Amino acid sequence: MRNFLFRLIGILEVAGGFFGMVNMLRRLLPFGSHDSLVAVIGLVLYVFVMVAGVLLLEGSERGVSLSGWAQVLQLPLIATPILSYALFSGGYVNVYATLHLPVSLGLDWHFGSEGFVLAVAGPSVSRLGINLLALLSWLALRIR
Repeated sequence: MRNFLFRLIGILEVAGGFFGMVNMLRRLLPFGSHDSLVAVIGLVLYVFVMVAGVLLLEGSERGVSLSGWAQVLQLPLIATPILSYALFSGGYVNVYATLHLPVSLGLDWHFGSEGFVLAVAGPSVSRLGINLLALLSWLALRIR
């Protein structure tokens, strides 16, 4: 069971990391735009996730450690008017709360995709949440 979970996590990390890396490279092409710094940060994060996934698929203990960190980076979902951050590689299952009266809970999910948001601004209706897929993956990586 452990090997199956590690392989599944590794495949999601490699695939999502690769697609994220390609997307960030595409965002980098018009050099000089204000989006370039965010694209470089995203590129570094996706390369890290992809390398962690490759090492995890090889069965390396370092891969387990790096994949754990890759999952921690994917845990938070922050969307406020001041700061927005979200990262997912391979898929997500987000549980979030809108911080607007009335407060409401939501569930959003998607597989076979990637996404990265880092902004000093965000939506007028704030959302805070957690990526359950990343949390479950992190917990699975703790299995020894």
